Amino acid sequence: QVAAASGHTVVLVDQSDEILRKSTKGIEESLKRVTKKKFADKPEAGAEFIEKTLKNITTSTDAVTVVHSTDLVIEAIVENQEIKNELFKRLDKFAPEHTIFASNTSSLQITQLANSTTRQDRFGGLHFFNPVPMMKLVEVIKTPMTSQKTFESLMDFSKAVGKSPVSCKDTPGFIVNRLLVPYMMEAVRLFERGDASKEDIDVAMKLGAGYPMGPFELLDYVGLDTSKYIIDGWHSLEPNNPLFAPSRLLNKLVEEKKLGKKTGEGFYKY
Repeated sequence: QVAAASGHTVVLVDQSDEILRKSTKGIEESLKRVTKKKFADKPEAGAEFIEKTLKNITTSTDAVTVVHSTDLVIEAIVENQEIKNELFKRLDKFAPEHTIFASNTSSLQITQLANSTTRQDRFGGLHFFNPVPMMKLVEVIKTPMTSQKTFESLMDFSKAVGKSPVSCKDTPGFIVNRLLVPYMMEAVRLFERGDASKEDIDVAMKLGAGYPMGPFELLDYVGLDTSKYIIDGWHSLEPNNPLFAPSRLLNKLVEEKKLGKKTGEGFYKY
């Protein structure tokens, strides 16, 4: 959406036409919300903006056929190393020499993904934040193999879609999640020890630190399964790091399929 709205030609690829129809509808709804604010007193200009943006988007279920004419591939599929590697390996065979590959992963190593291709110098991380149309931040990740030219192209692209890029080395969680995930886990440990209630911890962080959500609200919003997946992955990389220690309570909730907002219950009921 943000790429198309800033004048880029976009091909959106997913597994089925049904998913793509849903996605296109979602983008259209999102654009309507954006234009309500952006073109509050000019409804015609707003309608024109939506039409123009949607014209920049086509869809496909076959990544291999569309990658032939692509300058930048941004992968945002399931957070699974093997599945991502498989996709990049396949696209690497068919993409032109100059094409840059980027992953929107939040927890996997970019270097490991780049190693599944023959274009390690044209591979980096582009980590967007949810909801992407609203959030200004993009983390641009440079691996030891990413060329300076590729890195600058990714920084330029981030600015061209209206974002404020920050740069980080290929370290677990990059900047935001590297600080945020241990903070959320520490909140769980505080609650597990019985030092404070989860409600009081949430109120304290909202009113004391100015955070829009408390750590338990945020965990439920992110998804407890996603949070567990991230911390388990980091724990296996650095088993002696106390910040990455797993939590019995988090594991128990995930086992009980209480995954947060999306299942109606996590730390809180919805």
